[in-house]
Amino acid sequence: MNYLLDTNIIIIYGRDSDTSKRIEEKYNLFDSQNNLAVSIVTLGEIDAFVKKIGIGKERQKKIESLISRLAKVKLNSKEIISKYGDIDAYSQGKLQKKGKFSARNMGKNDIWIAATASVYDLTMLTTDKDFDHLKDEYIKLEYIDIEKFKSNKQ
Repeated sequence: MNYLLDTNIIIIYGRDSDTSKRIEEKYNLFDSQNNLAVSIVTLGEIDAFVKKIGIGKERQKKIESLISRLAKVKLNSKEIISKYGDIDAYSQGKLQKKGKFSARNMGKNDIWIAATASVYDLTMLTTDKDFDHLKDEYIKLEYIDIEKFKSNKQ
């Protein structure tokens, strides 16, 4: 499978917890048959996360090791820039397509991440619902209900 990992997935795997182990048991993300990518925006979010909460050196190394195994997708393509505009306008209810939903504000970083998944036809893997309205319209989406993995109720 070709996945684009959302920031929260990297953070969870960086904890090396039972939760991340349960997720890995189900999804086998780091199996050699999967192609894993991360948006350059996610790298910025992770850098800010590390600086804001002051995580330890060992966890920083774990996150860096995870990131080293991922393809990094830059934003310097006209297709991603155009898709960003489409997704932002769609989310605000300005472009109507298949779905009917209430307009919503998306974080600008999330729009860039979704645009990247859309342009490269990657399945976005996330633990939050911020992308739900884009599913099947702009992105392939795999939502992980983190609570189920915390309690081992997969």
